[in-house]
Amino acid sequence: MSELTLLVLKLGFLVLLWVFVFMIVYALRSDLFGPRARRLPASETPAPPLPAPAPAPAPVAAGSPVAASLPTAPIGSDQPATASRLVITSGAKEGLEVPLTDEQLTIGRSSESGLVIRDDYTSTHHARLLRWKGEWMLEDLGSTNGTFIGGNRVTSPTAVPLNTPVKIGTTTFELRR
Repeated sequence: MSELTLLVLKLGFLVLLWVFVFMIVYALRSDLFGPRARRLPASETPAPPLPAPAPAPAPVAAGSPVAASLPTAPIGSDQPATASRLVITSGAKEGLEVPLTDEQLTIGRSSESGLVIRDDYTSTHHARLLRWKGEWMLEDLGSTNGTFIGGNRVTSPTAVPLNTPVKIGTTTFELRR
């Protein structure tokens, strides 16, 4: 074999070896941080998904014992009571209170999240808390370990009642007035 052929084979092998190393690094990065998400321009930002409508309650007779046990709204209030803050009840940031001033709050490990939770069981972009028709809704963003409201896994945008525990990773929080 000529020296030129041997040199070309050596260089080809070296290039192939580096391609293999870069493929391994890319696979490890994808495993650790997930696939890259592209940012949409402000004009293309999708509207938040709409939750399924709740079934209509059955009518209750005015004099029945069931009607007497139903809560009544305070006089003059047209809107249901809504949360104004998020309180972390357990986890690394226990006791932290986050005011709910925006229409949505993203939760995850990413430094771009409104509420950053750094633990091994929280995804980079784990969940989104958004206000819809005066009510706070929680949407899981395809997390690996799931999002739970009152012990039930969230599979679609779900209303978050006041003082109900919401679990993301090892952190639990509640919405409060």
